[in-house]
Amino acid sequence: MLDDMDTRLLDALQKDAHLTAQQLGEILNLSPSQAGRRRQRLEAEGYIEGYAARLDPARIGLTVQGFVQVQLGTHGPDQSLSFARLIALRPEITSAWTLTGEADYLLRVYCSDLPALNALIHEVLLPHPAVARVQSQIVMDQLKRDAPLPT
Repeated sequence: MLDDMDTRLLDALQKDAHLTAQQLGEILNLSPSQAGRRRQRLEAEGYIEGYAARLDPARIGLTVQGFVQVQLGTHGPDQSLSFARLIALRPEITSAWTLTGEADYLLRVYCSDLPALNALIHEVLLPHPAVARVQSQIVMDQLKRDAPLPT
């Protein structure tokens, strides 16, 4: 169970994962050792899954962001597992969700350009034997970056 201090610590780390125990202690009005122990406990208990750098996609040559909806033609466990393996192998697919409704999967993709997105759809996704239909949407502008989770 999280207390108010844990929630404040998680909120602070989502905004800046580089905070030292000293800085966390100042934010939370705790000693650095208390703040550090709380962070370690939250990591050990799985509240904090890891730390990562957020890159600017355009600066590293990924100028096309898109969402791809995938509908499977067959829904057996073998087909789902095979498709999940395909998703895991493709670095262009940065997030994937299973859905209710018409589409079975929603994929978030980053590609260098439109031909790369076209190749992903027509040479990778559509040829998969379980895939019946693919629909893509290209992101024109991202109004809000992936935000911290509400705490």
